[in-house]
Amino acid sequence: MRIGRIVLAALGVLACVVLVMAVTAATKPMPKRASPANLIARGEHLATVMSCNDCHTPGSMFGAPDFSRKLSGSELGWQGPWGVTFARNLTPDMETGLGKWSKEDIVKALRSGTRPDGSILQPPMPWQNYTALTDDEAMAIAAYLKSIPAVSHKVPDRIAPGETASGSYVVFPAPSAWDAPREQAKDVSSGAGKQK
Repeated sequence: MRIGRIVLAALGVLACVVLVMAVTAATKPMPKRASPANLIARGEHLATVMSCNDCHTPGSMFGAPDFSRKLSGSELGWQGPWGVTFARNLTPDMETGLGKWSKEDIVKALRSGTRPDGSILQPPMPWQNYTALTDDEAMAIAAYLKSIPAVSHKVPDRIAPGETASGSYVVFPAPSAWDAPREQAKDVSSGAGKQK
């Protein structure tokens, strides 16, 4: 009899716990989506820690970022096997920036390295590092970029490999043997042309 009462008491306690949990879950407010202000603040934080200002804010690479022209692009070029590229204007200016891009276009560019027209983002843009952004993180960055003041500034166009660049630019030398891209094997079956 005593064991029966203990079991019955345990079942009663368990029923009360389940009931309390059910009532608590039913009365708990549904999680809210981030407010637009919080989304933009999150995007600003992410853009800052992801070093967007380092390349896209004029003067940053020279130790004097001009935050009155924040993220409006730079005329400091980056020269390598791809030619010479320049950090683009990320402000929502309709003619020289991202004004015509949707938030989804910005998210796609961050994650895939492709612009709305299908062209590829050139080095040194580290889009490969951003493929791991969550949907919320990528959308927060896009919301932030659409919220900042538009600055009209046309960044120089890419200069093709072998063409002469003017102005200031950083030169990436030819890679050492360790860092050189490996060629694909031509004939794996015979052992010829294996990767080094």
